[in-house]
Amino acid sequence: MTDPDLRRAILARVAGLRPGTTCCPSEIARDLAADWRPLMLAIRAEALRLQAEGRIGITQGGKVVAGPDLRGPVRLGPPA
Repeated sequence: MTDPDLRRAILARVAGLRPGTTCCPSEIARDLAADWRPLMLAIRAEALRLQAEGRIGITQGGKVVAGPDLRGPVRLGPPA
């Protein structure tokens, strides 16, 4: 799985969300592979790049978060 594949998958999932909703990065990983857990770090890294470009938003507990040291569950959605 390449970064462009992950990028496309993240952007497609976020674009398909209903207004006001978000998704878990694991949903994207599950769409891509039966053995999805190894994809999680790469998906989070690509999500951070997309957030830095202003293409998606990342939230935790309903609040916008950023940075490579994120810990715990996050949600992906449209930029705030």
